[in-house]
Amino acid sequence: MRLTLHTDYALRTLLYMGIHADRRVSIHEIASAYDISENHLVKVIHRLSRLGLIDARRGRGGELLLAHAPKDIRIGDVVRQTEDDMRLVHCEPGATENASCCILSDMCRLRGVLSVALGAFMQVLDGTTLADLLPPEEHGMLRERLPGPKLTVPPTGKVATQDRPTLQ
Repeated sequence: MRLTLHTDYALRTLLYMGIHADRRVSIHEIASAYDISENHLVKVIHRLSRLGLIDARRGRGGELLLAHAPKDIRIGDVVRQTEDDMRLVHCEPGATENASCCILSDMCRLRGVLSVALGAFMQVLDGTTLADLLPPEEHGMLRERLPGPKLTVPPTGKVATQDRPTLQ
């Protein structure tokens, strides 16, 4: 099974937010960390927010925070809610408007085997939480790979981020 970019970005977003759960993060920050399109990420953030997985503040200073503890976010749920089509094959009669039906569809056993395989795949994801993917002993290494914005101290003495320096 190949997950869509939408699901991939949703999982990456949740991982980044889990690593930086001690503060709010921005869409720009996540997109920069993973070198992905901000425009595409906005759609992902919107969906995660609608699903109640993240708390998103709108506006120029809009920032994001996990809506639940990482231990309460099941990866299987995220995949089910972000994938539009979980079928592994499209061979059933009427599966798609433009696709022709496979001549074996009424007697094929492959579909059943693939269904069992998908069930096993989802069972593993259902048994995995965001916290499982972010063990505390690895937080330091993960933060090195996916650092937040670097803090700078302007002459005013107030701490600012590189992305949004304080105005003087």
